[in-house]
Amino acid sequence: MAGDVDVRVAMPVVETASGRVAGYVSKGVSVFKGIPYGASTDGANRFMPPCKPAPWGGVREATAYAGRSPQAPAAAQRPELATVWGAVDTLPVGEDCLTLHVWTPGLDDGKRPVMVWLHGGAFSYGSANSPRYDSVNLARRNDVVVVAVNHRLNIFGHLDLSAHGERFAQSGNAGVLDLVAALEWVRDHAARFGGNPGNVTIFGQSGGGGKVCALLTMPSAKGLFHKAIVQSGASVRFAERERTTRLADAVLKHLGVSADQLAGLPLERLQEAVVPAQATLPRPALPLLDRYNFGPAIDGSVLPAHPFDPDAPAISDDIPILVGGTKDESAIFLAPDDAVWNRTLDEAAFDKHLAAVAGEAAPTLGAYYRRRDPAASPADRLISALTMSNFTVRSNMLAERKAARGKAPVWVYDFAWESPAFGGRLKSCHSVEVPFVFDTLDVIGERHRKPDAQALADRVSQTWVAFAATGKAEWPAYTAGKRPVMVFDDTSTVVDDPDGEVRPLWSKVAHERR
Repeated sequence: MAGDVDVRVAMPVVETASGRVAGYVSKGVSVFKGIPYGASTDGANRFMPPCKPAPWGGVREATAYAGRSPQAPAAAQRPELATVWGAVDTLPVGEDCLTLHVWTPGLDDGKRPVMVWLHGGAFSYGSANSPRYDSVNLARRNDVVVVAVNHRLNIFGHLDLSAHGERFAQSGNAGVLDLVAALEWVRDHAARFGGNPGNVTIFGQSGGGGKVCALLTMPSAKGLFHKAIVQSGASVRFAERERTTRLADAVLKHLGVSADQLAGLPLERLQEAVVPAQATLPRPALPLLDRYNFGPAIDGSVLPAHPFDPDAPAISDDIPILVGGTKDESAIFLAPDDAVWNRTLDEAAFDKHLAAVAGEAAPTLGAYYRRRDPAASPADRLISALTMSNFTVRSNMLAERKAARGKAPVWVYDFAWESPAFGGRLKSCHSVEVPFVFDTLDVIGERHRKPDAQALADRVSQTWVAFAATGKAEWPAYTAGKRPVMVFDDTSTVVDDPDGEVRPLWSKVAHERR
């Protein structure tokens, strides 16, 4: 429990559909952690759609984080970056992971906007329990209710066993069905926590942005949220049945069991199959767009179609969207490469890396980045180019296709503030904006400190909440004609069509089958 808990205030208690929960008060905000919105997903519930939690008697204490899905291995990183964003979640993993946390300024009829946070981690790792996501400041300073969700990940949330029996028909999308169950809980309980169930915004970063995109496409999620924010995780496509079935068959082969025997295996044994099963898969047809192996499956039912390919989903025509990313997303993913980290990468290596991603378009793109940033090192230019290929191109497609529908608008941002940590090597890397959104700069520590950081955090968090409240941003909406982008930095400004010279070329590269 947080050290700033006000011990003079009685524990707040709320009646939920499953029983009463008692939280605590921090800085005037009522906090409830680890509330079950679903039953344990082990045993017979493994790979099945979520079930309601069993009711309890008396008052259940909800003062500590709970619920952390079994984790798949995260991408390799430099050891010094292990805690770059503050303390990491070290709770034991388990299949009793369908929990959520609530922060509210008032247990009253305030009808506040509700913001539902979906954590990152590529649908494979992470949790809602990170100190970066603590929402006391966000809730208190902006009069908003915040909910953060834990759910099934990797092989537990996205093993498509549909070819092995009707009862497994939805197993490939169990993890996103958990999110629908959490949103149903929010619909049924928001008013009890001072929120407005008719004004719910889903927001997520990285894989969490992918989760937002999945929900924008799901018929079962229709009506459960009203605005959407996608941070550094625009998903244009997910895996199709042929690929998800092949992955499931590789899991069964590796474990030497039938689909019906999986429910009885220890979770540790299932986890052992994650890496070797994925190693059997061929390269995706569209590697810059096809996202995630253990992730949502295009099954024609839970997910009827790709989120934003070839068009934006008509089912979400009424949902305004805020989408964007950070200026140098790829800096942290390239950090394990000593030549990039130490800025000793040479021009030949820059060309080689770019060719591996862009193929025949690499010379044109390389010339553009050399011309755009003549004083930059090859490593810094590579970070820029691979940020465009791996992130910005998908955000652009989402915005273009949403705007083309001519219904609810879409706004685009770029977070350009650079961290001074590690001598500035991280630049404006992936995840750097998260503590600005949650107003938790104190959590990530002094190494990221710059004089105007808190002022920017105030602006970013207020922008997110204003969008959640009204469905609008302060700058012009994105259109095919002008393409305005808000660039958040110490001094923020609107730029029309940044990198517009190569935007169409990157889009062409992304659509080329390999």
